Amino acid sequence: MASDKMLAEKDGAVGRMIFNNPEKHNAVSLEMWEAAEGILADFVKDDEIRVIVLSGAGGKAFVSGADISKFEDERATADAIVRYGEMTARVYQALEAAAKPTIAMIRGYCIGGGLALAVSCDLRICSDNSRFALPAARLGLGYPLSSMRRLVDVVGFGFAKEICFTARQFSAAEAAAMGLVNRVVPEAQIDASVREFAEMIAANAPLTVRTMKRVLGELAKDVEDRDPEACDRLVRECFASQDYIEGRRAFVEKRKPVFVGR
Repeated sequence: MASDKMLAEKDGAVGRMIFNNPEKHNAVSLEMWEAAEGILADFVKDDEIRVIVLSGAGGKAFVSGADISKFEDERATADAIVRYGEMTARVYQALEAAAKPTIAMIRGYCIGGGLALAVSCDLRICSDNSRFALPAARLGLGYPLSSMRRLVDVVGFGFAKEICFTARQFSAAEAAAMGLVNRVVPEAQIDASVREFAEMIAANAPLTVRTMKRVLGELAKDVEDRDPEACDRLVRECFASQDYIEGRRAFVEKRKPVFVGR
């Protein structure tokens, strides 16, 4: 479903999804979540795209959570609440399950659903003026097990409880100390820093990056839920690939490899 509040850009090997509701600090409506699902699906199936970057328009917020002005239309009844929850869960799951690395470029507010979105990504890079919070305890709403699991996977139980129980805002420095973000950079440098990060990843062997993401994802599961055979198959595909040959030759020839993803 199309929405002018969601933008999709393809910049070489980098796909960029931009939440474009700056007048509301990029608060997200159901229509925007539906559009996000479509954008992600397109990036995942496009073989030219190797890295996906999420960001917010306007310079003041990544995503500030749900658009509360839409609650009467989108989350006023039990059925509507279920529908909204299922929609957001699909987007979070699509990010987590994407075979391609995902980066949350966070500038400014990263609140509520924005934080849930960020921890669904593989990497989080934020500006030094960013602010983080999960204000559910001040709004009387709940977060499902899947969202809490992703937060705990990133920061651990102790910090997850502090984030949830206090519902307060945390600075970029506090977020870094908790492990909530991978990097904090000056606000003026975040675009260049994320571009450099994304291009560094995109230049690596796509099959290897895909395999590492899957293996690390399996390690995050309980032992009985892991799929070691799938991981072994992906590893074998790496060794059988043209890129493995290219990587060896480039090393011997002392040049940068040119990977094709096959």
